[in-house]
Amino acid sequence: MNRTPLLLLVLLLSACEKPMPFESAEFLAENPKRLEELRLQCRADQSKLGDAQCNAVADAQRIRFMGKGTPYTPRSVEFYKGYPIGSSQRN
Repeated sequence: MNRTPLLLLVLLLSACEKPMPFESAEFLAENPKRLEELRLQCRADQSKLGDAQCNAVADAQRIRFMGKGTPYTPRSVEFYKGYPIGSSQRN
């Protein structure tokens, strides 16, 4: 009996592991102590914690710093009232 396909199947299944669960950015933004712990762990050894968790840590820090509001939308500013920008009229 040929056991090679069975052996390959067993090796393939053993190589497939479930990804580590990670804490979401929203959860970390609400828990600053846990955020600080994970931030230090990511700084020390990112490969151990995983890219997904370290990305969530970075997103949580951004949320805490910038907030969840709308992004900045620039609007035109009138520097000299009554004179459009680029006007050559001066007093």
